[in-house]
Amino acid sequence: MAVVRWFKRNLVVIAGLLTLGYLLLPNVIVTVFSFNKPKGRFNYEWQQFSLDAWKKPCGVADMCGSLSISLQIAVWATIGATLLGTMIAFALVRYRFRARGAINSLIFLPMAMPEVVMAASLLTLFLNMGAQLGFYTILIAHIMFCLSFVVTAVKARVMSMDPRLEQAAQDLYAGPVQTFLRVTLPIAAPGIAAGALLSFALSFDDFIITNFNAGSTVTFPMFVWGSAQRGTPVQINVIGTTMFLIAVLLVLVSMAITNRRNKVKA
Repeated sequence: MAVVRWFKRNLVVIAGLLTLGYLLLPNVIVTVFSFNKPKGRFNYEWQQFSLDAWKKPCGVADMCGSLSISLQIAVWATIGATLLGTMIAFALVRYRFRARGAINSLIFLPMAMPEVVMAASLLTLFLNMGAQLGFYTILIAHIMFCLSFVVTAVKARVMSMDPRLEQAAQDLYAGPVQTFLRVTLPIAAPGIAAGALLSFALSFDDFIITNFNAGSTVTFPMFVWGSAQRGTPVQINVIGTTMFLIAVLLVLVSMAITNRRNKVKA
């Protein structure tokens, strides 16, 4: 009976841990197989432990080139989407203007719309404009579909801000620029950072929209898809593991900074 009572008390925690473990299982498999030395072209069965792929992560032709392109696009798309999304979020929350309600509704369309629909729409737009498909069309497309996620994240943060803090800064003779830089921006920073990180992840990971608008440009997800047709090199697992570890490190650093600030405030 004691075991049953303990299980009932901790049922939510157990369910959460099992769900988290299920979600992380693919990452564990990718990490394990990054140390594999397959006998054939496909890295689907464990054969032998090896560090060869980690010693030569760019040992596969064109892989690091496609990775570099994906990183460049993700960085620039993150910057563009974050700047535009932050300004749109502030405008929607702080100002009253015509079609404000319609814009609020339209912002969610790219998030709810199937990617293939948006990809085809953007491709049609670029072809009608006579644009040459490549790096810049991918970049524009990524900014367009990342924008909604940034607006949503920043808007939620701005709506929760206490306007009396900015009014207090103005009462203390702070100008508009000082108030924004020293009060508004630091409070909105977590929402902006969340939108930026989400934009980077979505841009780096995207395949459908990129494939429609890439032309002859090959990003890392497109390289992985192409490799899966003829054989998956172990280096793909190495890159995937590295990106996962970097993401985990960023989360841990963020948590450490947040805990330190809370202790200082306490």
